[in-house]
This record gives sequence, structure tokens and C-alpha cells, in this order.
Amino acid sequence: MTAVCRKASPKDVDSLYLMIKGYAERGIMLPRSRDVLERQIDLFVVAEVDGNVVGCGSLCQLGNDLVEVRSLGISEGHKGQGIGSLLLDKLVEEARELQIPKIMALTYEVSFFEKNGFVIVSKEIFPEKVWTDCVHCSKQSCCDEIAVLKVLSE
Repeated sequence: MTAVCRKASPKDVDSLYLMIKGYAERGIMLPRSRDVLERQIDLFVVAEVDGNVVGCGSLCQLGNDLVEVRSLGISEGHKGQGIGSLLLDKLVEEARELQIPKIMALTYEVSFFEKNGFVIVSKEIFPEKVWTDCVHCSKQSCCDEIAVLKVLSE
């Protein structure tokens, strides 16, 4: 049972929507509508096992030198098999191809990101993120996510 990572395509929208919705209902990921997923499908990568989408993630450019990992999730039954790291590697590779030197995330899974070369940093060093998304978040005044950063190059 080997996972394969690839760019997402329009046929993946329903799988992405359901996976992200499950996380969003637990309050650990921002929801994404099918419409938004259709418009942003080129920003997503998926992991497949036996032709089924079992994981996803995306990059959002926040500035000339910063991208954010978003919507990184693995379906139940497939966690702990290295699929998250596979997806994250693919997103880091995309950031390198775009020549973006820094990649960040807001997460509850700090140890996962640390295992993949990220370090904990202050959220306040990312005004791009705060003004892009945080201003619309219900947890804005009581955010409990941890900011992590990986510097790819100077």
C-alpha cells in the first residue's frame, strides 16, 4: 500500500471537500467550499493509495518570500504511515521551484512539522498571514495554533 503524491485535478474536488470539511467540523482546519476548491485546485497536491485520495495539502503565497502550507490532512486509517511527510515534501519542492525561501504553517501538530525541519516561531512575524486570513477567523482573539517556519534559502 504505497502512497503516490501528485498535483490535484478537478476530479479531486469532492474528495478534498469532504476531507477538509471533516477537519473543519472539528475546528482544526479552515473550511473550504467546493467553489473555492474548484478555483484553487492548482494550488493543491493529493496523496493516493490504490486510486483513492487519502491526503491533501496546498500552498498559498503570502508574499514574495513566503508561502503557507494549508489544508494539510490525512484521512482516518492512513495516518502514521508517512503520507503527511510525503505531501509536505511535495509542497516544499513546489516552494523551491517557485524560488520562495520561507514556508510556514499554523498548526496543532507541532511535532509533525518539527520532525520535517520546521521550527516554532512567533505568529506576529507573519503580518501577511494575519491580514490575509486571521482577520476573518472566529479564533482571531484567542488563537491557539502554533506558527512554524522552515527556511529553504536566504
